[in-house]
Amino acid sequence: MHQIFREDPGLFARALPRAGIPFPEPVAIEHLDTDLTEIRPLARRVDTLLRVDTAEEGSFLLVVEAQGKPDLDKWNSWTYYLAYLYAKYALPPVLLVVCKEKATEAWAAEPIRVGLSVHTSMMVFPLVLGPGNVPAVTDPDQAAEDLPLAVFTALAHAKDPVLPAILDALAAAVVNAGGEAGKRWAEFTEIGLGDTRARALWRHLMATYTPRFPGSGTLIEETLIEGETRGRAEGRAKGRAEDILRILDLRGVEVAEAERSRITDCTDLATLGTWFDRAVTATSAQELFADE
Repeated sequence: MHQIFREDPGLFARALPRAGIPFPEPVAIEHLDTDLTEIRPLARRVDTLLRVDTAEEGSFLLVVEAQGKPDLDKWNSWTYYLAYLYAKYALPPVLLVVCKEKATEAWAAEPIRVGLSVHTSMMVFPLVLGPGNVPAVTDPDQAAEDLPLAVFTALAHAKDPVLPAILDALAAAVVNAGGEAGKRWAEFTEIGLGDTRARALWRHLMATYTPRFPGSGTLIEETLIEGETRGRAEGRAKGRAEDILRILDLRGVEVAEAERSRITDCTDLATLGTWFDRAVTATSAQELFADE
């Protein structure tokens, strides 16, 4: 998750306010060496390190750490990082931890206290971005407004039930962007999701949105053929039906044979879209067909 801040260094300044964390607007950002080794052979390396210049607060260092699970050893590492960076650069360091799980997010947000019970010598207050405070982007238009932020949102919610709706909106935005930018962020999303069922769903969505997608190597082709033939429309309907069934399967919702046939036989994209949205939260397949 930290790699995305190398792709778009200004992303943190747009993501933090969305999580309710006010932060000064950067006017310049510079990549710095992530190697914080001081005494060999003890090597310490941060995930991503940026120097950020602002008009109001001057310059500071942003340390971005991706954290997969709680790890008490990180408290020592993070404290060292900030102390060392402050001594080396004489600039205030800020720690930003990015997570994919709410439990890890809550753990990482805890202040780190260094000192005795009667005296605190040092306190570290990490900033944290994760599924608990990063709003989900499920609107394709909103995703298209800021693709890097939409991609980061998808990675932050990679283990949330709402992920299929996020990926659906992101897939539409990526395809509409097209060109090298669309291709780059599509591939970044696939890599960021890792070797999971979510990654398989992402590839399936991209294949649905881009019928000429070859299914090997890269995710999307650079251009889309405008207009849909009847065969392509049927292909999209079939793909969307498969998406719905895949979401229900991922969420452990049982689907009877009659319900499965009703979904796969439907050719109306609007109806399938409604069922897709309901599949994200439905506890039974029958809930898809409510009010029908």
